[in-house]
Amino acid sequence: MALKSDAAHWGTLAKLFHWTIVLLLLVQGTLGLVMVELPKKPSVIAWFTLHKSLGLTILLLALLRLGWRLFDRRPQEPASMPRWQAIGARVGHALLYALLFAVPLSGWLFDSATALRPLVWWGVVPMPSLTGGAAPAIKEIAQETHEWLFWTLVLVAAGHAAAALVHHFVDRDDVLRRMLPGGRRGGAA
Repeated sequence: MALKSDAAHWGTLAKLFHWTIVLLLLVQGTLGLVMVELPKKPSVIAWFTLHKSLGLTILLLALLRLGWRLFDRRPQEPASMPRWQAIGARVGHALLYALLFAVPLSGWLFDSATALRPLVWWGVVPMPSLTGGAAPAIKEIAQETHEWLFWTLVLVAAGHAAAALVHHFVDRDDVLRRMLPGGRRGGAA
């Protein structure tokens, strides 16, 4: 198992970033949907705090993943992949990255605008307010933006997963296999 990607497969570090972010997004999305339905009382503050820390963690992992991509090659597309699909994959990945930054940043902006309590990442790292204090004019817009961006991320991620499954089960190429955890070598490169 190589740390870096090669012409046919993603490397171990790229896979680790990818699947860790996927897992955290599933937890985060579920937590976000559940916590907003909980009664507003002090006992739920811990759930909101967890949600915020997970969001900041996803933001950090997305930054690290993007930074790693500057040094790590991208595997080549299968020779059988039409040009429009390769372009679509690039656009889809760019959109996923943009949303991985925009969703947590909009949540951080919303939290800053509410100014209910200091944002402390995992109870250790104090995070600066993006608004410098309560900002009622920004609060509602930031909240709605955060929700819309979340649902957009859900749709784009679902499309990404569906495309990977089509490549695996219909096109029968290695597009999905090369990102799966575990072994590096599969069928055709």
